[in-house]
Amino acid sequence: MAEWVHDLGGADGHGAVDIEPDEPTFHADWERRMFGMTATVMTQGRVNGSEFRHAIERMDRDWYLGSSYYEHWLAGLATLLVEKRDLAREELAAHGAPSFPLARAAGAVEPTPATGGEPFAVGQRVQVRRFDPAGHTRCPAYVRGRVGTVVRRDGVHPVPDVEAHSDERPEEPTYSVRFAAGELWGDDAEPGVSVCVDLWHRYLEASA
Repeated sequence: MAEWVHDLGGADGHGAVDIEPDEPTFHADWERRMFGMTATVMTQGRVNGSEFRHAIERMDRDWYLGSSYYEHWLAGLATLLVEKRDLAREELAAHGAPSFPLARAAGAVEPTPATGGEPFAVGQRVQVRRFDPAGHTRCPAYVRGRVGTVVRRDGVHPVPDVEAHSDERPEEPTYSVRFAAGELWGDDAEPGVSVCVDLWHRYLEASA
């Protein structure tokens, strides 16, 4: 089973979420520049969102958990630009980062396979497939194998599991699927609460 440190939905032991009242968009000027650089590289088509997310997912556990949101962006962008040979490690060193770490190599990955079939309808019961992807996916582990209801269809979009690992851009229907909290977390769940998760067609199958 592939284990990614970023996939923390439903996980215990990470402490309370630190809510900052009146939190600014950027805490420092370098974060603003980081946002601008990433947006520019993506607009130029040199990096796509799925491979950018996967580069962040490849950070070592302690590094990921001990760094801030925009430090993740910095690590992801630097990793991809070095891997694509748009940037050399020597250039990082020349700008004062001689030992800047990069995320671990991705390796060869077979994307999550398509399932085919007709699009699901609003109100239809579906079950999330049980699968353990070796690469990028937008299907969180805590919903795999769980049953929910399609509450909204959100159009057709490129599949992240493929986009992160190849030049192919297959498009599939996407859905908002509602899960009862008890379906996800059993007796520990708060009664009467539900959670909606955005999911691609290939993650789902019809449920009785």
